[in-house]
Amino acid sequence: MSSLAFENIKLLALDVDGVMTDGKLYFSAQGDEIKAFSILDGHGIKMLLNSDIHVAIITGRSSPLVARRARDLGIEHIIQGREDKKVALLELLNELELSSSDAAYMGDDLPDLGAIVAAKIGFTVPNAHAFIKEHADYCTHTPGGQGAVREVCDLILESKGLLQPLLKAYLV
Repeated sequence: MSSLAFENIKLLALDVDGVMTDGKLYFSAQGDEIKAFSILDGHGIKMLLNSDIHVAIITGRSSPLVARRARDLGIEHIIQGREDKKVALLELLNELELSSSDAAYMGDDLPDLGAIVAAKIGFTVPNAHAFIKEHADYCTHTPGGQGAVREVCDLILESKGLLQPLLKAYLV
């Protein structure tokens, strides 16, 4: 898929487990949940937000760790505890006065399928379920939790002609 297909994206909605993380659930002996997030993904998300591209999290689980990560990154739109991710995505688009043609969704498992298909561009990761890979428009080269979100952020920014100026700013 040409990067030109990404140029009209105004919202990137993300699943968490398997996309922003490696998909494994870690628990301490006390029962506390532990998640590892990629710093690369975080910086890519910040670059999107600073470029006036909305970022949202839509996840089936509810976790204070996800809320904290979203807050740390400046993600305002966080929808937790929703298995009906397509409905959640469409509600968010309505709230933002955007259409499905303005949206990209990134997920890795069957609960993500409706949102992947509803969005203009459906992204997935190499460690996704095979059925998801069949229906996604683009599969990243990088696995979930290891920079896959950053790969997508860079694709979107590049298609808008924003990536190279952002990168060059770091050379100053």
